[in-house]
Amino acid sequence: MDLTAKLTILERMLDIYDRFVGEFELACEKYCAHCCTANVTMTTLEGCRIFADLETSGNLKHLETITRLSHPDRFRPRISINRMADICARGEDPPEEHLNPEASPCPVLVDNACPLYGVRPFGCRCMVSARNCGQTGFADMDPFILTVNDVFLQHLEHIDAHGYTGNFADVMQFLANSENRRLYTSGRLGPPPESLVSNQPVFVLMIPPDHRARIQPLLKEIRGIQI
Repeated sequence: MDLTAKLTILERMLDIYDRFVGEFELACEKYCAHCCTANVTMTTLEGCRIFADLETSGNLKHLETITRLSHPDRFRPRISINRMADICARGEDPPEEHLNPEASPCPVLVDNACPLYGVRPFGCRCMVSARNCGQTGFADMDPFILTVNDVFLQHLEHIDAHGYTGNFADVMQFLANSENRRLYTSGRLGPPPESLVSNQPVFVLMIPPDHRARIQPLLKEIRGIQI
């Protein structure tokens, strides 16, 4: 599958997700940036979508900002979500991850607003709350939304199975290199650099038993995407 087809599937998946989450009453609004940390992860496919938008809009300057302002202790996953699902399904323990909750803010945030909002990673898009996080200190998220978020993250990795996952800043710095973009676009990426991890297809979905029936319509929509 070529990059254009993958990007089309990504856009349609995001449309499905937006319709789903739009059915909930949420406190999220513009300039509410409590969840805009430096710990967001994404796939190389999402990074290509962001890069294309920056290139089209003439805002590639943000790449320099990302490099310059990236938090030194930002979250860097040791495994992807599909790899974690496989490990857990076998009854094994996934590797411990290091996450510094004080790694804030996101390097592109300006006056509590995101200049990349329209093409933000799914990891940003799915961080929603029923109450203002600044008042509660945490995101108040419906357990079913958490399950749906995991399923979408797993499918996003699946369509980018030959790519990488990593911190937003690390993926963007990787794609800022034209040779890396050429290799990714041609499907010729080798082992990931130290800052990123390899993606893999979905083999098992992380769906709790009490959510399996409720999530079926969403799964049908995702699997029914045609290009």
